[in-house]
Amino acid sequence: MDTRHTRMQYQGWLAAAVAGLLVVGNTALAAEGKAGEAHYSWVDKNGERHYGDSVPPEYAQSEQRVINDRGVEINRVGAGKNAEQLAEQRRQEQEIAQRQQHDRFLLTTYTSTKDIERLRDERLDQISGQIKATNAYIDTLDGRLKSLQARAMNFKPYNTKPDARRMPDDLAEELVRTSNEVRSQRHALDDRTREQEVVRAQFQADIARFRELINRQPS
Repeated sequence: MDTRHTRMQYQGWLAAAVAGLLVVGNTALAAEGKAGEAHYSWVDKNGERHYGDSVPPEYAQSEQRVINDRGVEINRVGAGKNAEQLAEQRRQEQEIAQRQQHDRFLLTTYTSTKDIERLRDERLDQISGQIKATNAYIDTLDGRLKSLQARAMNFKPYNTKPDARRMPDDLAEELVRTSNEVRSQRHALDDRTREQEVVRAQFQADIARFRELINRQPS
């Protein structure tokens, strides 16, 4: 057999095979490109699902599904957040920012937990002093109120005798004023007591957080 003729036949067959592969490849790419064309799916205000090449503007903030010509979902765009969700997101962001700011405050203000404990004790001592002063003032007011009430027993309406006189206006006014002041100071005392517990809890939380932040830092 002629070797030259055989080589030419082989080269012709190889060229034809390559051409065939190129045709098949181009056909597959064209089909894939067609299948990859994107379409959209969305739900209208009545709950009905629609399909199309684009989403109407009024549903731009709704959840959208992107599908190809084969009906396969290839992407999903989440619905826009409503006012309540946006408000919650802002609240969470503010909470994170405040926590980070407080962490920076702890690290830049204190060098050890002893610094925090010292400030805590000073603050609690201050509140304790206010509580002690308020209690003393309430005792004084109670004594004055008892004296006024004793005087008021000589007048109507506390004195039921027919010849009892009407209570003088200045005594009635002093009774009301002192009673209101006692009530106000007792409320203030309750506030100071609650404040004392809040301050103690806040400083305890700061101590725990400071230790956590310090332990995170590299040695």
